[in-house]
Amino acid sequence: MKIKNLEKFLAVSSVVLMTACGSMPNKAPVIERGAAPATETVVVPVAKPALKADASKATYVVKRGDTLYRIALDHGQSYSDLVTWNNLKNPNDIKVDQVLRVAPPDLNGVQSVPVAAGALEVKPLPLPASNSLGNKNSPKGDKKSYSEANLAELQKQDVSSAASAPVSRPEVAAPAKVAEKATDTPATDGDAVDWMWPADGKVLAGFDESKNKGLDIAGRMGQDIFSAGAGKVMYAGSGIRGYGNLVIVKHNNSLLSAYAHTKTILVKEGQSVTRGQKIAEMGNSDSDSVKLHFEIRLQGKPVDPARYLPAR
Repeated sequence: MKIKNLEKFLAVSSVVLMTACGSMPNKAPVIERGAAPATETVVVPVAKPALKADASKATYVVKRGDTLYRIALDHGQSYSDLVTWNNLKNPNDIKVDQVLRVAPPDLNGVQSVPVAAGALEVKPLPLPASNSLGNKNSPKGDKKSYSEANLAELQKQDVSSAASAPVSRPEVAAPAKVAEKATDTPATDGDAVDWMWPADGKVLAGFDESKNKGLDIAGRMGQDIFSAGAGKVMYAGSGIRGYGNLVIVKHNNSLLSAYAHTKTILVKEGQSVTRGQKIAEMGNSDSDSVKLHFEIRLQGKPVDPARYLPAR
């Protein structure tokens, strides 16, 4: 009888234990998110150094019989600029074989080569030390029983916190700037210059590269001489042998015009002049007759004015 009662007690106890175990709540899930990569890469172009250009044309070796005025004219530069660039205390005291700079010191009379994009360098950019994305490695403190609704609520909160957290953006180096041209593009065949004849009169002698570097125009003493184009007076004086009273007008970075043997000069160095403005009067200074010797020079080299002046 006792044995039967014991069997009944054990059976009831088993049922109670099984019921208690079945009613225990499930633990809240632990969600693990993969950590973000330690570094990110940004491709940065590396600029190559600009190629060095030949600067031989930036200097000139003085020869016997040279004057600073003549050197300036032959290189299309201002006499005063040569004095400044070469730190000349006495411009009239230049010596044979002396090397003079005939281009701006910072330009060297050459064009710089544009900087080309070089090899690509990959720089690692470390992420911030703090975990700004709020990755979860442990359950939240307020434990909840597992259900699809609770899981969705937890994920929604994680997304909101990640969106509100500041995200640092990698700094990308600015692309290398293209080197600026050291000199403007040379003018070609009267580019940007509206030419006109500097004086009325018969052409006594045409251009001859070896004998006559311009045009000789006949006229009378005191006749008006006009600027053949707009520009700035680069020289006004009588310091160049063989030209007498001379006016030189610079029209752009490549073209200039010269007016020689004048009687009277009516403009000053540095003065801006317009096309057709009276700049001098015809004469015979350093000449055996009254005439205007007119030259056009491209990069300091004499060229035939007939190629530039309008037909008449």
